[in-house]
Amino acid sequence: MFAMDPIHVRSRSRFGASMRTSMLLAACLWGSGAFAQDGGDGGQGEIGVLPVQGNIFMLVGDGGNVTVQVGDEGVLVVDTLQEEFSDRLLATIRELSDGPIRYVVSTHAHPDNVGGNATIAQAGSNIAGGNVLGAIEDAGETAKIIAHENVLITMSGAETPLPFEAWPTDTYFTDRKEVFFNGEAVQVLHQPAAHTNGDSIVFFRRSDVISTGDLFLTTRYPFIDRENGGTFQGIIDALNRIIDLTVPADRQEGGTMVIPGRGRLCDEADVVEYRDMLTIIRDRIRVMVEQGASLREVLDARPTLDYDGRYGADSGFWTTQQFITAIYEDMS
Repeated sequence: MFAMDPIHVRSRSRFGASMRTSMLLAACLWGSGAFAQDGGDGGQGEIGVLPVQGNIFMLVGDGGNVTVQVGDEGVLVVDTLQEEFSDRLLATIRELSDGPIRYVVSTHAHPDNVGGNATIAQAGSNIAGGNVLGAIEDAGETAKIIAHENVLITMSGAETPLPFEAWPTDTYFTDRKEVFFNGEAVQVLHQPAAHTNGDSIVFFRRSDVISTGDLFLTTRYPFIDRENGGTFQGIIDALNRIIDLTVPADRQEGGTMVIPGRGRLCDEADVVEYRDMLTIIRDRIRVMVEQGASLREVLDARPTLDYDGRYGADSGFWTTQQFITAIYEDMS
């Protein structure tokens, strides 16, 4: 049996032939239960590292996954976990590369995804010069934090906001933001009215990897943050967009790899399975709503029963009952 320690990859920005070995080791670790099913590492504060493909690594820590792209130009980070894990996250990133952290991308505004923004961004730097440095003296001293403008609106308007240093510094309001970094086109694609009103997925085109944030999980039903513009149909629409971007390899396996907000590394087939599950649940509830069923009657009918063993929860932050209620209220 393999040890429970996380995988630490000591290479810098070139990975060599050890990639296949590391992938097989990670698969065995998952099969043996070494990585906790909630996407964390068993509550020990450690962060596991999985080489995905191309220049991309998946960091598996308490509360979710982080995507890291490394190369000759530096480091790009997608999501930063909770603030309490930021120092450990930074140390893990430094094991992958000692290059400058240039970009942090926030897929949405929840604290468990942006909590480490300040620590990670302030440890980095961005490329600035000329009139920019003349007008803003410290413009080049931190990494850029990229997010949809609704993320900035939500973070700045929070009752107890995170420090100003954690807020996005490079927002977009159209359907996408694009950068070319480490020899790779990186597309940050807005998914409106989905998990929240500011969700983005990040598509690394050369590596052929998509980082989804909490739009896609393998561990529970999706959280629909209705207070911040989230809708159930928007989540299904976002999953369909991810499926449009992914291309499978042999026997519909592999090809474009998908890093979920929580849980194991996936490919298109996994996203399709998740999308189909949500679509079936939606249609079941829709029929009952059209027939005039009350919320209590829908809950008693248990429209998620055959999926609860994998995705359901009777307690905690997001229960099955809350999930069904959110769908019902959306449709009503």
